[in-house]
Amino acid sequence: MAPQKKITIYQVAQRAGVAISTVSRVLNNSPNVSQATKDKVDQAIKELNFRPQVSARKLASRKPQMLAIAVPSFTTPYYNEVLKGVKDEIGDLDLDIVIYNTGSKNPEEGIENFFNRGTADTVITISIDINDDVHQKLQSSEIPIVLIGSSHPMYNFYELNNQLGGSIAGEHLIEQGFKTLGMILPAINTKTSLLRYNGFINAMKKHDIPVDEKFFVRGESKKHAGFTEEAGFEAIYEYEKMGEYPEAIFCSNDTQAIGAYHAISKLGLRIPEDIAIMGYDNIKFTKYLDLTTVDQKMYSVGVEATKRLAQIIRNNDQHKVQKTIDPVLIPRGSTKRV
Repeated sequence: MAPQKKITIYQVAQRAGVAISTVSRVLNNSPNVSQATKDKVDQAIKELNFRPQVSARKLASRKPQMLAIAVPSFTTPYYNEVLKGVKDEIGDLDLDIVIYNTGSKNPEEGIENFFNRGTADTVITISIDINDDVHQKLQSSEIPIVLIGSSHPMYNFYELNNQLGGSIAGEHLIEQGFKTLGMILPAINTKTSLLRYNGFINAMKKHDIPVDEKFFVRGESKKHAGFTEEAGFEAIYEYEKMGEYPEAIFCSNDTQAIGAYHAISKLGLRIPEDIAIMGYDNIKFTKYLDLTTVDQKMYSVGVEATKRLAQIIRNNDQHKVQKTIDPVLIPRGSTKRV
């Protein structure tokens, strides 16, 4: 017999038709709740056989004690740069931090599961699209929230201009004089990857560069949705099987580019003399490979988003900061036409 799922404060709130903060006030015997509302919550607690945890009682104090950072993966350099920015800025907010890995295959479902637990006092999401179900969970939580790498009109957010980034990559390779361009795509199409792809394609069409779909390849690895060194390495061997390479390759991110760089070298080809290559994100390692990339300013975005969270918590600042961060080109030797 499968064990029963633990009943959460969110489920009590849903059953009673109130916010989770209202449930918390009832649990803490707050006088700021009408008797009718208290009766509804008590009835829901009884019906669900709910046993409150300490974290459920914290909400009534209205003082956040735990920051949850919801992220599809915390092992990739891209996300680590954001987390460094948050960590370096969070010190004087007196918050405990928990990193919640939503998973990269379906992060929206992952964050729904997280909110069902009802344990966070404030949240930063990273690269998680806010669909209707996620929006409902966020609204019901009534806690300070800042989005990084996604946008929604109801929340503070720092969106990343991925389409511009893809266009910047295409424009750069075309300016260097390359006539056949390819791209290493992720295993799973995400909003981010599609925007970068669209920007890249638009730049090619703008300059009448033929778009040859055979040069847009994927590796076999599906780990982290294919944004990995393994996927980049495998993608180069797709070109090798084909017996034909584009003059320049744009990778969907830097970790792919690192794997691709290794495969190209292993095949005895030279960068950029035989094949030019560039990445996306400007993670630390790219500097030492002399790898051209696109910088999303991830560390500074993490810092800025955390500062915004502090303003909300300390000053009950209700106005919304909604910014789009434009990336910049970091040209290096891996795409320098010789």
